[in-house]
Amino acid sequence: MEPIASPPRVISRYNIVTRASHWFWVIAFGVLVSSGLQIFNAAPYLDASDKSNPARRVLAIGAPADGVGTTTIFGHTFTTTGWLGWVDDGSGGRTARAFPGWITIPAYQDLADGRRWHLFFAWFAAACWLAWLVSAAIKGSLQQMILRPSDLPKLWPMQAFYLKLRKEPPPYGVYNPLQKASYTAIGFVIAPLVVITGLALSPGVDAIANPLTWLLGGRQFARLWHFAGMLALLGFFAVHVFQVATQGFVNQMNSMITGRFRVEGHEA
Repeated sequence: MEPIASPPRVISRYNIVTRASHWFWVIAFGVLVSSGLQIFNAAPYLDASDKSNPARRVLAIGAPADGVGTTTIFGHTFTTTGWLGWVDDGSGGRTARAFPGWITIPAYQDLADGRRWHLFFAWFAAACWLAWLVSAAIKGSLQQMILRPSDLPKLWPMQAFYLKLRKEPPPYGVYNPLQKASYTAIGFVIAPLVVITGLALSPGVDAIANPLTWLLGGRQFARLWHFAGMLALLGFFAVHVFQVATQGFVNQMNSMITGRFRVEGHEA
């Protein structure tokens, strides 16, 4: 005789601090990426060097001729007209710039305003992240988010579950192994790297803490690490959205908006 399934119930999943810091951070991160691309437009290249060095160029976006945009990655050049290099100028026309106006803040090319937006929302994002960390520590969930050696064998089975390659996930506690891996990498590696490299790129900080820039390999290396950190955060965001979309989108979104999460009987 099969056991009778328990009815679903609603639990309180996220407190108000966690929810507010989450959504404010999403806004701040969007502005940081957009204003950061505005800043990148002023020097549309990345060099693995202590100073600008075309011989050690990792990435370059430009327009070798009017109407033609190109992107060069590790010496391999691709035509990216309309997307990168020769793009929307933010005022209804086309011009030679790395990223188009529709994705930068402000839309028109303005390095000074881009830096103001970036600096303000960098502090805003840091405040949101700190609020989340303090809230998680007080709640007692911060320690449960850290990836441990015993979680490593469960990483692929968990991913297989997300990809619908297996019916049941491996056993886990409050956070599954992929969540732990993401939180650990982002919270203790990527986010600190982005903050430190951002400080090193600030002329004011560089003037009083030059050894920091030196440890990172120079300003150009700091730019490279900062850009790579942004890409890693975007990758985390993409995976996070994928997980939400594939694991009960409405229920997941409701829990992050209202704090209430519907738990099925077998999950309770």
